[in-house]
Amino acid sequence: MRPNFYLMKATISGALGGLLFGFDTAVIAGAIDALTRLYHLSDATEGLAGWINVFFLHLGLANFAQGFTVFIAVFGTVFGAMFAGQVGQMLGGRETLRITAVLYVISALGCAIAWNWPALLIFRFIGGLGIGASSVLGPVYITELAPAKWRGRMVGTFQVNVVVGILLAYASNFAIRLLHLGDAEWRVQLGVAAVPAVLFLILLFGIPRSPRWSVSKARIDEAMEVLKLMGDPDPDAELAEIQQALKESHAVANEPVFQWKYRYPLFLAITIGAFNQLAGINAILYYLNNIFASAGFTQLSGDLQAIAIGATNLVFTLIGMTLIDRLGRKTLLLIGAAGCAACLSGVAYVFLTQSHQAALLWLLVVYIAFFAVSQGAVIWVYIGEVFPNAVRNKGQSVGNSSHWIMNAAIALVFPILAAKSGGAPFVFFAVMTVVQFVVVLLMYPETKGQTLEALQRKLVRE
Repeated sequence: MRPNFYLMKATISGALGGLLFGFDTAVIAGAIDALTRLYHLSDATEGLAGWINVFFLHLGLANFAQGFTVFIAVFGTVFGAMFAGQVGQMLGGRETLRITAVLYVISALGCAIAWNWPALLIFRFIGGLGIGASSVLGPVYITELAPAKWRGRMVGTFQVNVVVGILLAYASNFAIRLLHLGDAEWRVQLGVAAVPAVLFLILLFGIPRSPRWSVSKARIDEAMEVLKLMGDPDPDAELAEIQQALKESHAVANEPVFQWKYRYPLFLAITIGAFNQLAGINAILYYLNNIFASAGFTQLSGDLQAIAIGATNLVFTLIGMTLIDRLGRKTLLLIGAAGCAACLSGVAYVFLTQSHQAALLWLLVVYIAFFAVSQGAVIWVYIGEVFPNAVRNKGQSVGNSSHWIMNAAIALVFPILAAKSGGAPFVFFAVMTVVQFVVVLLMYPETKGQTLEALQRKLVRE
């Protein structure tokens, strides 16, 4: 049996937040140079940017205001991810996703009309709240709707949307650059995200609640109706298993996730979230144009190279989706860690020796391919699988918070370290992917093909 129309509709609607997540992640790469010139982020001596620059220059840290412009949105994602689980547990994933859609719209329009740098920071922070929350709630919502047989691929549509958003951002930056809009260019680049944000909000009014959330709130008839609507082959047995799992976990509305019995799921979620960023993916995506510029590419050619990166990301994410329920999550993570380590070592060599710059594009393309087919395809699926129903939203928040906290730290520090030594960050990322390979090999379980309730019995240790 294949997924029916209603399941596909709910999956695509829930995953569309990923497109906005990806778009916002990558679009800043094309606008950061214009913002740096407009607000003198690298040499300001007055106002907020000047205060930040002067303060951190005394600490020997240059380019801090530039990094802070990228960092502030990621800082918002940390808070969005931290609190989304609790709100989602109370209101339901569908209702909370609607709130994130509103935040996306406000952020896009606000960035487009920002009247000064502090205003831009505020609206980017608001967008970050939406990104962090949707990165928690979108995968969880789909995880709780999808049958075990299709869960990997269906939750993977969230990551597909992320990489589609990244590719659209790079293509949008290139197309807008060709319009020669002058001072308004960066405003259009950041503001165009309002269009998919409004579409996301509209679609969220045509999907059902998660049946597992409904059961947790004693809405049994509602849960049964959704299971039937989603095409579950045996809705009575599925409903009974959900009820039994909630009973076994002694589920209550305020069940805390930080308990000793959840130590293994917490370890898995926190480490996979951290390793995802320690591989350097978002640092590369945020500063892709700067990376190419430092290797001698022009701004327009850098935009074209970025499109090649985004297209590779999309193609290999789709390949990852076809493999995730066949090869399994753990196998893909191991393949990706080994490939990323080799490519990052090559990138570090290019910058440390200032030679073979022509190889940079190909090294990054292959790196993106390995990342997309492994960590990119697996992370949101895996975090959503390892926690039991009673704390899944909160557990997803923990894993995503680990991801975004690490992301924020790297986004802030990367331009500083890259300015001092272009190759040093890539050496660090390469070492971290080697560490990831070892940890996954020795400590990660395989989760493919198992129901959420079966995984709960396996991973929760009293």
